[in-house]
Amino acid sequence: ALEKSDEGFSRDHWKQFAELGLLALPFHEDFGGMNGNAVDTMLVMEAFGRGLVLEPYLATVVVAGHLIRDAGSDAHKEALLPAIAGGELMLALAHYEPGARYEVSRVNTAAKADGGGWKLSGAKAVVLGGGAADRLLVSASTGKGISLFLVDSKAAGVTVRSYVTQDGGRAAEVRLDNVAVGADALVGAKDAALPAIERALDYGIAAMCAESVGIMTALDEATLEYLKTRKQFGQPIGRFQALQHRMVDMVIATEQSRSMAMMAAVKADSNDAAERRRAISAAKSYIAQQARFVGQQAVQLHGGMGVVDELNVSHYFKRLTMIELAFGNTDYHLRELAKGGGLITAAA
Repeated sequence: ALEKSDEGFSRDHWKQFAELGLLALPFHEDFGGMNGNAVDTMLVMEAFGRGLVLEPYLATVVVAGHLIRDAGSDAHKEALLPAIAGGELMLALAHYEPGARYEVSRVNTAAKADGGGWKLSGAKAVVLGGGAADRLLVSASTGKGISLFLVDSKAAGVTVRSYVTQDGGRAAEVRLDNVAVGADALVGAKDAALPAIERALDYGIAAMCAESVGIMTALDEATLEYLKTRKQFGQPIGRFQALQHRMVDMVIATEQSRSMAMMAAVKADSNDAAERRRAISAAKSYIAQQARFVGQQAVQLHGGMGVVDELNVSHYFKRLTMIELAFGNTDYHLRELAKGGGLITAAA
């Protein structure tokens, strides 16, 4: 029902997240936060995966929130982080562009100095949570590097086209046509936003790894219950050894993925960008492969019911498929891992 609503999620749920402190989790207590780390976020995202949560927690708190926390000035933090923590403000990172193919450093959107401020022009693709965002964090080329700007989603020249993704979530296409912003819209130093963007995306990937584990666990439980209750030839199908073997393989894949998700969460807080990137890419590529296996087995073992909308197995599998494509697919992260020398480098 929420999936088919105008916004695609529940504002009441968002208020409850604020009351529980979930929206304040990764921020410093000086800005209304709870001083949480990536492991704390992992626990939340795993639970969200089990519940197929539609609210834009990943977009607002994990990705955009970490960007403000790590790159914003004290003025930005004071103005934005308490509002996020209180459930009053939603943000989204508008970074990836058509044709970029996951290359984080490829930005064609341009920002030109205009008097005391800036004018932004360009297009952004698949902005997660973009339709619900009150403000957008827009990356743009500023001559010698990439800079980050805070832009009101309803400002003159901003066009946001929200749409439903295959898993029932929401993303948006964003166009900027000579959008005027003030000097205070610049987040962090000019030409130096790329490392902060990469780190925020790493936090996002680690969070999605945890979400995948939550989904895989839910699929294991649903499939096991089905094998115990579905009868064929006068007995539960779970008594057939071939199906028992497949069930065991699903559980092993899930537990191995859990270990990788834990590693990704621990390394997400590392200041060593190369070490962090290796761990994140290793976790993303490995978990995506195991998630595909678990999803396929769950569908197969449920038979024809595994693909119908009335059974949540199909919705879990759709979400796993979308996670595999977000922020770099399996092939992309395997290449990145190879470029970095593998998870355990020769030097290490």
